[in-house]
Amino acid sequence: MSKALEVFGLKKSYKKGFIPKTREVLKGLDFSLGKASITGFLGANGAGKTTTIKCILGLTFSNAGQIRFFDGQPLSSAIKSKVGFLPERPYFYEYLTGYEFLRFYGELSGGMSRNALNDRISELLKKVDLLPARDVKLRNYSKGMLQKVGLAQALIHRPELVILDEPKAGLDPDGRYYMSEIIKDLAAQGTTVFFSSHLLHDAEKLCENLVIIKSGLVIFEGPTRKLLQRVNSEIEVVFQKEGKLQSQKVASDKELQTQLKELLSQGLMIQEVRRQQPSLEEAFVNLALRDEAGGA
Repeated sequence: MSKALEVFGLKKSYKKGFIPKTREVLKGLDFSLGKASITGFLGANGAGKTTTIKCILGLTFSNAGQIRFFDGQPLSSAIKSKVGFLPERPYFYEYLTGYEFLRFYGELSGGMSRNALNDRISELLKKVDLLPARDVKLRNYSKGMLQKVGLAQALIHRPELVILDEPKAGLDPDGRYYMSEIIKDLAAQGTTVFFSSHLLHDAEKLCENLVIIKSGLVIFEGPTRKLLQRVNSEIEVVFQKEGKLQSQKVASDKELQTQLKELLSQGLMIQEVRRQQPSLEEAFVNLALRDEAGGA
């Protein structure tokens, strides 16, 4: 499978304190992103998500490991031109309008004529629902509006890989919906999206794949459905007995088959079989937050 990003043995440590002590933040991360995919990057506060993203983008230097883009290429100016980034706490030139802000970054990116850039800015402002505010100075934007224009800035040069650090922070439900639709549209057009988030419900709906880290190590990498399958789900069998609806719960498909045979042998009518799937939040808590989780 073609890869947009591959990370091998990534390590990063910092020295802090009056008498410096080394703190190892990343302890040997390994993961990869397939092209045109949406991958969620999850972990508790302090797990190392932002540090990982900074290392990937060359904003901080790792102590060890390799990072490769687009089937084996190291980070370079040419690669950076194919990557879009929205940091968790972006800086905005508040005296610029939304249009001026995007034009500034579009001109920095290069490769577009003035007319093409103007069209691209209008397209993105419409996409993030900010077209009416194009001539409003950023100092008058709300936090959610700033997050939206920050996303537009990350997309201005049509990147092949987009990295978003908490992209939905500060957004209201409408803003989160717009953000989700944009992310899905990007993947449908062939762009690879990698984003960190604490909003697990949104991540569950959006992400085909997940990378979960804990204490600087990857403890899960793979399809979202595979993680959900690792958490026990209950199955409820609803049947009719003596003119009344009754139900029984079983813990596995094997138990379900046994239960169905038993009920049918009694001549009872099966009305419904309900499978109660665990949420990503439940799976994440079991895996990443509890001491007994595998890989802890």
